[in-house]
Amino acid sequence: MTDRRQGQDHNAAWMAARQWRERARQARPTGGMSGPRLVLTWLLFGAMMIVGTLLGLVFLLVGWLMLPFLRHRMKKRMEQMRAEQAEDVGGGAHREAPSREREARRGRNVGHDTLEGDYVVKDDER
Repeated sequence: MTDRRQGQDHNAAWMAARQWRERARQARPTGGMSGPRLVLTWLLFGAMMIVGTLLGLVFLLVGWLMLPFLRHRMKKRMEQMRAEQAEDVGGGAHREAPSREREARRGRNVGHDTLEGDYVVKDDER
């Protein structure tokens, strides 16, 4: 066993590891944290955790309270879209030209009455 340890003393890797260990030991603070300072740190950390949890609960409750208002708003938007779609589909041949304000609001080119994808099937008479 002593032969093995003597071989380690001359090994460069063991010497470097020993030096590294000594430097780490010297860099480490000797006293550590004092008792009152440690307690104060834990109390501050605990208070921050409690405040964060309370803020999360407040945001969760605000989100839950906003859901009915958001649902009502989405329902009104869906009714408006269905009404516009019913106007577009229901007209047929006697359909009136859409108003320019509505076309501009939808972002379409004003003045064009054709929709993309419209086509007419013609009967072949032979």
